[in-house]
Amino acid sequence: MHDPIADMLIRMKNAGNAGRTLVSFPYSKIKFAISELLEKVGYIKTLSKKGKKTPKSIDIELVFEKERAKIQGVKRVSKFSRRVYRQAREIRSVKQGHGIAVFSTPQGLLTDREARTKKIGGEFLFELW
Repeated sequence: MHDPIADMLIRMKNAGNAGRTLVSFPYSKIKFAISELLEKVGYIKTLSKKGKKTPKSIDIELVFEKERAKIQGVKRVSKFSRRVYRQAREIRSVKQGHGIAVFSTPQGLLTDREARTKKIGGEFLFELW
């Protein structure tokens, strides 16, 4: 696996499309921070970290609306082979405001709305709708 963040996002999207509410994936600090942000925004219902030593994992419960998962699609923008950065004035909304974009900034992980209001740019990680 070359891109663990993309793997996490695709697991969430595929689980939602298959009608599964629970998803588990290996733990890392960045994946846990992304999961916390998605829980705060409302794409994830519950979040928990399992394991004490090496085989740690993150278990999440997805949000469903009208028998459909709230996560319908995902697009990984910044990758290992190509880093994408945006200034605050270059940040646009996703799907006319129906999705979110996640940025890694000096103030931590922020959504597109938060980054625009704080006027902070950073690495454009992914879009989620």
